[in-house]
Amino acid sequence: MSTTPEILGLLIKRVQDRHHRQLDEALAPLGVSLVQWNALREIERNPDASQHQLALLSFNSDQAFGALTSRLIQRGLIVRQNGPGRAVTHQLTPAGKSLYLQGRDIHAKVIAKSFAPLDAAERDMLDGLLGRLLESEA
Repeated sequence: MSTTPEILGLLIKRVQDRHHRQLDEALAPLGVSLVQWNALREIERNPDASQHQLALLSFNSDQAFGALTSRLIQRGLIVRQNGPGRAVTHQLTPAGKSLYLQGRDIHAKVIAKSFAPLDAAERDMLDGLLGRLLESEA
């Protein structure tokens, strides 16, 4: 009997939930949550992105991302800048860049450990399968 789509969806969600819990725990000594660190990562990766684009990239609503960036500004981790038109862009401060880099090392270790049971060929296969799902209009 083949695995149902429902079971596959639950398994993907369980892996994602495990990643979130482990990353929140591992990042806590830095004084940052996964949600906060992910915002720093997307700001670093997308320096000219609007607040709306960053909200989408970090899996937040526009309102939630706005509140999140306000807290990051208060902590001195990012600054807002006027972008083209009415857009607002964000940039990491030196403190934000340092926190992002520390968290990047932690993130890499947690994710590597999570996928360690898979060999390179299995990781490539999983990448291909998940990529196909994301490319489809299902």
